[in-house]
Amino acid sequence: MIIAMHGGAIEFGTSEIADAIAGKNFSFYTFKGIKEHGNADLHITSTHFDEPRAISLLRKSKVAITVHGRNKEDRIVYVGGLHLQIKRQIISTLKRAGFRATHQDYASFKGLNTKNICNLGQSKTGVQLEISKGLRKTFFKSSVNKGGDRRTKSFNKFIGAIRSVLLMWQREFGNSF
Repeated sequence: MIIAMHGGAIEFGTSEIADAIAGKNFSFYTFKGIKEHGNADLHITSTHFDEPRAISLLRKSKVAITVHGRNKEDRIVYVGGLHLQIKRQIISTLKRAGFRATHQDYASFKGLNTKNICNLGQSKTGVQLEISKGLRKTFFKSSVNKGGDRRTKSFNKFIGAIRSVLLMWQREFGNSF
């Protein structure tokens, strides 16, 4: 299951990124901020997000990948969560694709809490992607918050890298993934 719980105008671009990662192969859930102003008020921490539809889908999913926006201007992806193998493979694959990716550096964003939404699937492990604002800006030619989008080659390359890891896991483990 691929989740963007801070979508829309809460953390721009995360819904579009998560939806593209999910494609037709994985379940997708987003919570979008659509207010004219004040969407930051809709931000719920990963350990407190308990929207019933999201939790219901998680109970049917082995692993969850959550897509978040980090408010940093550099171009980097911080990867956290309790699923160590997928986490390592995503970092390695993103680096090979030319992106800066590393283990999460900030304690509260590491995704290691068992109550974190990324760890609430059946396996009790998942992955949290914190994509910097600077990198997300390179993914779109126009503002996704203003009804635009126009995805870039960088967006497609990023999505392809993440999907390649998840599709490999799906092929190898089938329904147990």
